[in-house]
Amino acid sequence: MYKLYLMLFFSLLCMACSETYCIEGSTTMSNADGKKFFIKVFSNDRWVKTDSSEVVHGAFKMKGVVDSAVIASLFLGDNCLMPLVLERGKITINIDKTGICIKGTPLNDCFNAFVRQKNSLDDRADEVERMEARMIMDGQDPAVIREKMEKSRKELSQEIDGLVKSFIQDNYENVLGTGMFLMIGHSYPYPVLTPLLEDIVEHAPDRFKNNPLVKQYVSAARDNMHRSSMND
Repeated sequence: MYKLYLMLFFSLLCMACSETYCIEGSTTMSNADGKKFFIKVFSNDRWVKTDSSEVVHGAFKMKGVVDSAVIASLFLGDNCLMPLVLERGKITINIDKTGICIKGTPLNDCFNAFVRQKNSLDDRADEVERMEARMIMDGQDPAVIREKMEKSRKELSQEIDGLVKSFIQDNYENVLGTGMFLMIGHSYPYPVLTPLLEDIVEHAPDRFKNNPLVKQYVSAARDNMHRSSMND
């Protein structure tokens, strides 16, 4: 789900001193040996490689220094796999048939916990769709199906909004908060402030509101919404 929305998410920085990171990765992918994993950030409208490592016997390592905690992305070749935060400390990456787990440092642990919760809600959403298909195949009343499914979808939507809102609010002061806000915002065809995003901005501290990318997005969204209201 992240591949569609993350381009701006990867370019964000937070203020800090120079920090040393160490990445230790492992993968059970049968065809990974000899291939390279890359760490890239999105800057000036293009992907910029900051680190790389060849996979040897299912393992890879990287080490470097960043001037500040940076949200980047893990690539295998040209394929974007998952966001991560380059920050001080040891970052562990495990890739197997169940997915990708990136943890070991505070911000990566925080994002990993969010991903697990969001994936759980996504699984429940998929189950709602399967349940609807079963009810249709069983010949149940379409009106009953529609009422039940709409209720389930609304409840899940509220849970997802609550999860996203809590995550951003808990991370107002670091890259995860601004990154998630922009990721959600840029999942729409053009900048717009939904009730959820408006609520997040309204209650945000000045540091969040004054982040250049957040400020730019909010300004563009309000311009779009003003033009739309003028045309109605």
